[in-house]
Amino acid sequence: MEIAWIVLAIAAFVCLMILLISYICFKIAFFVDRKKVCASDEAYLPEGEIYLPHREQIVSWAKETRNMPHEEFMIKSFDGLDLFGKYYEFSKDAPIELMFHGYRGTAERDLSGGVQRCFKLGRSALIVDQRCSGKSGGNVITFGVKEHKDCLKWVEFMVEHFGSDVKIILTGISMGASTVLTAGGKELPENVIGILADCGFTSAKDIIKKVIGQMKLPVNISYFFVKLGARIFGHFDLEEISAIEGVKKCKVPVIFIHGEADDYVPCEMSRRLFEACNSRKELVTVPGAGHGLAFLVGNEFYFEKVTNFKY
Repeated sequence: MEIAWIVLAIAAFVCLMILLISYICFKIAFFVDRKKVCASDEAYLPEGEIYLPHREQIVSWAKETRNMPHEEFMIKSFDGLDLFGKYYEFSKDAPIELMFHGYRGTAERDLSGGVQRCFKLGRSALIVDQRCSGKSGGNVITFGVKEHKDCLKWVEFMVEHFGSDVKIILTGISMGASTVLTAGGKELPENVIGILADCGFTSAKDIIKKVIGQMKLPVNISYFFVKLGARIFGHFDLEEISAIEGVKKCKVPVIFIHGEADDYVPCEMSRRLFEACNSRKELVTVPGAGHGLAFLVGNEFYFEKVTNFKY
């Protein structure tokens, strides 16, 4: 009898430790407990020394875009969250880039330069705060699993709001790129004419395992706890859907862009996405560009490639 109680106590302790570790992993990887919204006189950079040389340009773009005429929208996600976006109109008949930012970013931080690029190309831009970011609701990031459904809701809204003739290009950077590529594998209205994916990852599993490896932790064991934490505390399956599966079913043209010096999301991931993509496609890599910096480092080259890509 005593042995049985000891066994039960050990089993309970093991279960408790598994839950505790999974919860810690969930909090680190997926949970957002506070949203940061820039004050009117503030703009901020992504974390990392690679962004410091570009601080002046990033801040300038953010402040310029903030002061441009725009219209604000709020829609509901499929699961009831408020989703916020800003629309910058170049002209009423211009195609619109629907733009998604990266992991723990905001529309203003990651996409202000994209708005400037859109206007040079004669396009309008709708930049959105992904769930958990900026002025959008929620507190769980899902690496594109739920975010791609938000993308589909934005497309639905745009067709209703701007009219049945609106032309939409799905654009994303980092996690935003994976979000739009995942959405690209779904049935899209004819209004969606193409996708621009900048430094996206192949799947949540791939990028999380890559980061775990960089942290010098046991990859498979650690990933088990991360995935379990997502399931138990975030109520989603990390492996339910992915960008690599999305591009296999994608029917619209896709331009993949990636910095060759990206040490966060390896350039190889865009190469794999490009190879798996079954629609018309182009791969553009920028030498010397770190994560999310292809447009800043290879500005003229980037602009030329995006300009010449035909949707």
